[in-house]
Amino acid sequence: MPIVTSTREASSETADGEGGSAAPGVWRFARASRAHVVVDAADYFLLMQQAMLRARQRIMLIGWDFDTRMRLGPGRRWWSRPSRSRCPARLGPFVVWLANRTPGLQVRVLKWNFGALKFVFRGTMIFDLIRWFWHPAIDFKFDATHPLGCSHHQKIVVIDDRFAVCGGIDMTSDRWDTPEHREHDPRRRGPGRRLYDPWHDVTTLVEGEAAAALGDLGRARWQRAGGVPLAPCAAQPDSAWPPRLEAEFRDVEIGIARTSAGWGGYPEVREVETLFVAHIARAKRFIYAESQYFASRRVAEALAARLAAPDPPEVVLINPASAHGWLEQAAMDGARVRLLHAIAEHDLARRLRVFVPYSGAKPIYVHAKLMIVDDEILRIGSANLNNRSMGLDSEADMFIDAARPANDRPDVRAAITALRHRLLAEHCGLAPAAVAGLSKAAGSMGAMIDRLPRSPRRLEAFDLRPLSDAEKAIADSAMLDPERPEDLFEPISRGRVGGLFRRGGLLHRPR
Repeated sequence: MPIVTSTREASSETADGEGGSAAPGVWRFARASRAHVVVDAADYFLLMQQAMLRARQRIMLIGWDFDTRMRLGPGRRWWSRPSRSRCPARLGPFVVWLANRTPGLQVRVLKWNFGALKFVFRGTMIFDLIRWFWHPAIDFKFDATHPLGCSHHQKIVVIDDRFAVCGGIDMTSDRWDTPEHREHDPRRRGPGRRLYDPWHDVTTLVEGEAAAALGDLGRARWQRAGGVPLAPCAAQPDSAWPPRLEAEFRDVEIGIARTSAGWGGYPEVREVETLFVAHIARAKRFIYAESQYFASRRVAEALAARLAAPDPPEVVLINPASAHGWLEQAAMDGARVRLLHAIAEHDLARRLRVFVPYSGAKPIYVHAKLMIVDDEILRIGSANLNNRSMGLDSEADMFIDAARPANDRPDVRAAITALRHRLLAEHCGLAPAAVAGLSKAAGSMGAMIDRLPRSPRRLEAFDLRPLSDAEKAIADSAMLDPERPEDLFEPISRGRVGGLFRRGGLLHRPR
């Protein structure tokens, strides 16, 4: 089908890409005819293969990283004879096969520019990129339109402007895993056949107006990165929704929030941060959250304020045992310990609990970015609970708020509750149906977790290990996890104290 030209295209960069807000902390509200949360990448990669097979006009892939060697789902191996009826299993050949099979299909791939040279060391990936480069229907770009020290962290897929994905899963290596997170799963191998540890992740699929909104966001970012302007896709009767997938949500309103550092005339956008503060303040009964990091000063202050109030909510945070890589550990692990000690001074009822999931002896790496508040708000995206996600890196989160008139229905709340129970069951090795009764009998999620017998699949309380003076200084400065680009080079400026414990802030530096 043809791509529609539109006068809206010329103004999409300001009106749709970085423009005004529908409400504090919200870029836009849009209806989704269907929405579904995908837990863990084994299901996600398979569903994306099915969705892309249904693409007719355009596939837009926006990510922090891509690895063309990764396996999406069933299909022929690289040494198999080419076939128009049987697709390749790997991402790189699959995209070429799709473009050859579907006349008029456009494929646009946008990746953060950092680490571009490492593709040379990813074996066959360099050959995949050469094939992409020479194919007239495929355009691949590295996005460098950000201040020094920032990253493009969004994970968005848009197909035909009618189906889209927004969440935390990158189409790259070392992400595939099942909800069972087996301690030793021989299928959990990178492209070099190297085994990696269990990995937990979450993303969201949407259909309808919400997908079109993400299409606006994607096209604006593509143009900002130097790509040829793209018009919206033409309307068509069918979407790329995977045919056998039963949606958890139908006819719901989706909210979208963004983060983007100010750069080259584009304004700073801090909707993600504003929305986190608002959602935490709304909590009455509980907050259940999963995040790769816990290092955000503003989120910690919002939690401390809510926990210090009368009748505070229960807060359960699922974190990895430690960040990946020495730089992330230096930046994030110490900050987590410092902030948890500081929050404890306000959390007199001890309502905040932090847990680490395990599979046997191996900690499961939590890469998900999810928050559920009172089974009324469901929020999933690319933003972690760290400073970078609040104001430095590009982020995109989506949420469903059951308190809004369009979503004020029992089925919406029931779907959010079912997802929370499913996630707790996955981490604790339980059947989802058992979680409601066990948590009610225990009185809280944390008490239920404490009462469960130790089993291979379990949640263990995070150990607040002692920090050295050097670790405390690095964490307190937040130099490696700044809130704004200028803080990366001037953590103390204009007479204010920079870092986690700023002058006038709610939290005070623990001893």
